[in-house]
Amino acid sequence: MEGSWFHRKRFSFYLLLGFLLQGGGVTFTINCSGFGQHGADPTALNSVFNRKPFRPVTNISVPTRVNISFTMSAILDVNEQLHLLSSFLWLEMVWDNPFISWNPEECEGITKMSMAAKNLWLPDIFIIELMDVDKTPKGLTAYVSNEGRIRYKKPMKVDSICNLDIFYFPFDQQNCTLTFSSFLYTVDSMLLDMEKEVWEITDASRNILQTHGEWELLGLSKATAKLSRGGNLYDQIVFYVAIRRRPSLYVINLLVPSGFLVAIDALSFYLPVKSGNRVPFKITLLLGYNVFLLMMSDLLPTSGTPLIGVYFALCLSLMVGSLLETIFITHLLHVANTQPPPLPRWLHSLLLHCNSPGRCCPTAPQKENKGLGLTPTHLPGVKEPEVSAGQMPGPGEAELTGGSEWTRAQREHEAQKQHSVELWVQFSHAMDAMLFRLYLLFMASSIITVICLWNT
Repeated sequence: MEGSWFHRKRFSFYLLLGFLLQGGGVTFTINCSGFGQHGADPTALNSVFNRKPFRPVTNISVPTRVNISFTMSAILDVNEQLHLLSSFLWLEMVWDNPFISWNPEECEGITKMSMAAKNLWLPDIFIIELMDVDKTPKGLTAYVSNEGRIRYKKPMKVDSICNLDIFYFPFDQQNCTLTFSSFLYTVDSMLLDMEKEVWEITDASRNILQTHGEWELLGLSKATAKLSRGGNLYDQIVFYVAIRRRPSLYVINLLVPSGFLVAIDALSFYLPVKSGNRVPFKITLLLGYNVFLLMMSDLLPTSGTPLIGVYFALCLSLMVGSLLETIFITHLLHVANTQPPPLPRWLHSLLLHCNSPGRCCPTAPQKENKGLGLTPTHLPGVKEPEVSAGQMPGPGEAELTGGSEWTRAQREHEAQKQHSVELWVQFSHAMDAMLFRLYLLFMASSIITVICLWNT
């Protein structure tokens, strides 16, 4: 019993060694006597299935060449916070198995057949940027030709890491990489090559992606390189995937409403300040803009500082600045209507004369006569009344003369006050016009700068 057990074990070892060393470059021909209308006899392929754990080569020093290609059928999501690209790929791998061969003329004309992939040796190709478990479905099949060429396709949901640049959101373009490599076989055992040209992969992917999703595929490019790990070299193919966001959703929901609110804020300068409606209107508009930003926050990236965030901050700053300007002009009008201080002549000349010479630059007021100490009798062209020697005006006449002088002084004071009020009102309107022009200039320059940055 022990001897028979030992002989069985030794026979299995020699059989395995024969599978590994068999051929010396001679292919293994499958006997297709069991082939027919219902396919191939499973027992005819047992010798191939038994070699599944080993790389299919007749000379172990010759590397297996695996040709790969893929079709990107969907871009599922781009996570700006985690910097992940979620896509769906159809990965295709093609390699030769020298132990599979049959003569189609002797096998009912069969040149290709499908068989369960679990019965074949499969290359361990993986994506280096993959950040999740490979969720390839089980029970896939592979197509095998009569010359031993195996074509294996599998669907993959790929969550790959991608260094995202969201500064130009929502007009951003992203460049992600998909690096295909082997984690077991070095360049001495496996080499990677392309099954299709890059332009063929790009066209096939665009035909599927052109009407779906938020992202569109701009193009693909590739590079071949060797990866060094632990003193070993591994062959790899790097695909550069360029994608662009479709911005229509964000333009309609973010940029257009924000532009309308800023335009309404600019038009509110035409409301008269004296009516008292401008300040409440601007406050209501500012609160509405904040509510708009809170409602639309879900559409904005949660990490980084995109340019659209700077745009919203500029719009908010413009609205706050216009509110402060209106408060300042309202305060000036209040000062003008209560106790206006004397307006400095240099400020009057600089602002009123330079900004609005036709409307806000009245002539300078005349100096008051009483400031010079002159009475009406000393004015030129006025005759002094004749008074006889020793004759003095009576009490009634003196009282009448003093009353007329007080009335004239009061009228002059009221005229000065009214003139000062007019100057302050004109100064307030000139300041309002000047600040409105500065508001428009800053708004136009800011928006043009943001648009130019987006276009780059």
